[in-house]
Amino acid sequence: MRPIHLNSERGVAAIIALLMMGMLLLIGLAALTTSDDETTIAGNELQEMRAFYAAEAGLEQAAAALQTEYDSTGLPPLVMPSGSAVLNGCAVTYDAEDNGPAAHRPINQGELAGLHALVKSFSLVSTGVSDVDNAKVTLSQTFEVSLVPVFQFAVFYNNDLEFAPSSDMNLIGRVHSNRNLYLQSSTLLRVESFMTAAGHLYHGRKGAGTVDAGDVQIKDGYADYVTMKEGSDWLDAHDGHWYDSAIGRWDGRVQDASHGVRTLNVPLTNASDPHRIIERSTGNPDSYESKATLIIQDGVAVRKMADGTWQNVTAAMAATGALTYTADKFYDQREAEWVDCTELDVARMYDSGFAPLNGVVYFSDRVTGASTFPALRLVNGSTLDSGLSVVSENPLYTLGDFNSVFKKPASLMADAITFLSNSWQTHSYDTLGTFSKTYRAANNTTVNASYLTGNVETDSANYNGGFENLPRFLEDWSGSTLSWKGSAVNLWNSVQADGLWNDTYYNSPVRDWLYDADLDDPNNLPPGTPVVRVFQRLGWRQQYVGYHRDY
Repeated sequence: MRPIHLNSERGVAAIIALLMMGMLLLIGLAALTTSDDETTIAGNELQEMRAFYAAEAGLEQAAAALQTEYDSTGLPPLVMPSGSAVLNGCAVTYDAEDNGPAAHRPINQGELAGLHALVKSFSLVSTGVSDVDNAKVTLSQTFEVSLVPVFQFAVFYNNDLEFAPSSDMNLIGRVHSNRNLYLQSSTLLRVESFMTAAGHLYHGRKGAGTVDAGDVQIKDGYADYVTMKEGSDWLDAHDGHWYDSAIGRWDGRVQDASHGVRTLNVPLTNASDPHRIIERSTGNPDSYESKATLIIQDGVAVRKMADGTWQNVTAAMAATGALTYTADKFYDQREAEWVDCTELDVARMYDSGFAPLNGVVYFSDRVTGASTFPALRLVNGSTLDSGLSVVSENPLYTLGDFNSVFKKPASLMADAITFLSNSWQTHSYDTLGTFSKTYRAANNTTVNASYLTGNVETDSANYNGGFENLPRFLEDWSGSTLSWKGSAVNLWNSVQADGLWNDTYYNSPVRDWLYDADLDDPNNLPPGTPVVRVFQRLGWRQQYVGYHRDY
């Protein structure tokens, strides 16, 4: 049988057309599916983002509650912050957990890294859930409250900090100002450690006066001293590229407000008036009088006994020569005042058994009269039997070497502090206070003590003497050395000793000044060392992203 041949092609075009339409339909359906998936994904991402920001707001709420409690009471909350809210269409829940007792340890992050602090830690957890599709995000973070001893700074200023030494000066240790920082030198100023300012860092003077051309060098991260000079100018906060240039030149060891440096505040009830820590305790919870166990007030001395009772020791201390008072004892040319002097003989205080139980002495004298200038003077203080902190509402003077033999942890806190040399005592300069400074030649003297004190404000007409004259002088120190080791802190403008600085009544000592590295160990801090409180949020992480289902 012969095969049948179909010669007609009618209908083939229709079949091809149908096949093409089918393929186009499949492609269209695939595109619609992809578009729908992308829309769904975009919608999911939007809801996850909303949940993320809501959870982040919960962390902020928990951290703010902790910080507010510390700012108002100085203590951690008795009940940990927790709560819930609805934010931008998301349900938020947050909780804080106390991680246990505070512990001494180094700070590991931030501009204070390397300092030792008493650190208390809290864990924060916050969850945000979108009300659209139940997208859920959980975030966690660590919140730390660190109490950093202020005496771990070589130099710490609550006010503008100014350096303008007339001779070479080397600063070893960390330097911080809660306001602006001004640097210059007649010859050479070297800074060995971190230098930070919550304001801005400038080369030159704050007020009137010559800008000296001496070099200013700060050590970088490779332990090399690198100059602030930049051609014929200086690299400081006036520079348009200061942020990057400072980091590049000193490897992050020089920072100011441009880099996010914060103020470091001593936690006080009256934070705007730190001078109150040396004022009396009546109506003043910040006063060191409340911390002292030997109090000398208006000529009356009382001492806290081991059983917790207080004993009047005025007559007994006077009888042993541990405590004496002399009106118009000596003349202070800077203040243009005769000093009504209460003298505390440190050696006799120890030998006669009047030392404070906890190492803190508080002094305040509010004598009245037209020409009274009460002050405390420490004598025979070369050897301390134990750690000692002397706090005075009035100006304080040290006479001769202080804590120079078998150094102990020691601090001096006063409205103003003046160091008098060993010569003052040897040659009876009390009678020569009104004479020219050439009659009061100083000799080498050693003071080993951290100090916290005040100064006057530099203005357009008057320089306050800068850090190099924060401890005050009344003698001709030409060629003589003041050896000082400790930490220098300026928290206020002096209230009583407010005489303006000038160099007519003294000549500067050779400054052999060092930060006391022993202070890096919390066990070596002076009794009652004040602290600055720092809040840090660390260890942020996203714990969970998903969808919440109620089944």
